[in-house]
Amino acid sequence: KGKCPEDGWDESTIELFLHELAIMDSNNFLGNCGVGEREGRVASGLVARRHYRLIHGIGRSGDISAVQPKAAGSSLLNKLTNSIVLDIIKLAGVRTVTNCFVVPMATGMSLTLCFLTLRHKRPKAKYIIWPRIDQKSCFKSMITAGFEPVVIENVLEGDELRTDIEAVEAKIKALGAENILCVHSTTSCFAPRVPDRLEELAVICANYDIPHIVNNAYGVQSSKCMHLIQQGARVGRIDAFVQSLDKNFMVPVGGAIIAGFNESFVQEISKMYPGRASASPSLDVLITLLSLGASGYKQLLKERKEMFSYLSSELKKLADNHNERLLDTPHNPISLAMSLKNLDENNDVAVTQLGSMLFTRQVSGARVVPCGSVQTVNNYTFKGFMSHANDYPCAYLNAASAIGIKKQDVDVFLKRLDKCLKTSKKEAKKEKSVNEISNCNTDTEQLE
Repeated sequence: KGKCPEDGWDESTIELFLHELAIMDSNNFLGNCGVGEREGRVASGLVARRHYRLIHGIGRSGDISAVQPKAAGSSLLNKLTNSIVLDIIKLAGVRTVTNCFVVPMATGMSLTLCFLTLRHKRPKAKYIIWPRIDQKSCFKSMITAGFEPVVIENVLEGDELRTDIEAVEAKIKALGAENILCVHSTTSCFAPRVPDRLEELAVICANYDIPHIVNNAYGVQSSKCMHLIQQGARVGRIDAFVQSLDKNFMVPVGGAIIAGFNESFVQEISKMYPGRASASPSLDVLITLLSLGASGYKQLLKERKEMFSYLSSELKKLADNHNERLLDTPHNPISLAMSLKNLDENNDVAVTQLGSMLFTRQVSGARVVPCGSVQTVNNYTFKGFMSHANDYPCAYLNAASAIGIKKQDVDVFLKRLDKCLKTSKKEAKKEKSVNEISNCNTDTEQLE
């Protein structure tokens, strides 16, 4: 049926299935005589075993989704993977999605592929409207495709940074709809930024006949992000949404899913990919989903949501103990932020030092964001880089509840963060005392 099995398969069954697919590829035929330049020859047995002897990759030179006659097994694997992934996207909340395919590139390059496909439809267009998110790959995806990003600054509502809908529409009117390639919005993001107002953006795109591409990097694991995409497509226009394989399905980095509501447009994107492609990302996600089954993946989504609530409540307690606060970002379903106002006031470098302390104590993924940092990306200067705004009111620390996180991860993180904050405060007090003594000595010398 091309759907994810309800219950996961055991490893031996999956391996048997993969071996059956592999013997359908010509490089594994006993009497094969290959005289072309690409015959699936592999010098290392270890490499062959690593790929289950599925060596030919996927697609043909003109279409990544096309069937390759001498690689029937690999082609079947590709078709099955795309079909199963489509089933999972529907299960996760985007029920009206019509087509998708796995592409062996991470999210940034996959977004670039979408923009390049739109170029043929809108030859006059040179701008992409982009509500600001301080993440380099999604910014560079537009530059690499040869377009000029038009950065729309976010608006501060309470602690949250939200989409400035009025500024988006004003910029469309100023530049002219025919000169705009698309609106490039974002769902999953680091707090205090929250997912874009997808429904309003989708309506604007429909009204002005402008394509809409959504960066849904790690949004498949969030029912809220998927609901936003579903609603956006229902009330307005969403042409394609792109998500990472590693962030949503716990596989190695190197693949993404491009999905959409217009089957022909998604096919156009797949045909834009030049040449054949590696089958590794498709193989990894197929093995993972066969192993988990639909019920296993749903259980992971449920556990992630529970861990988000737990992380939120425990991080709030810790923040209160240190005279800080958990920033109020109810529209962000994955990421949390805790203020570091006291640390920042005592010592300018204490905030960045906290990040280093956490990293050396094997806490990965926590982001410490100081005030006022400036960074230039492809000749565009971002003020307050990493905070998604020119002047966010305070320094803060990010932590996320992503798929696969365990209670133990949360508990160990909070314990180590607590120790690091105590150490940072002691060091800040020492430095303050030294500075006061130094200032006092200077004053005495001046009096003398």
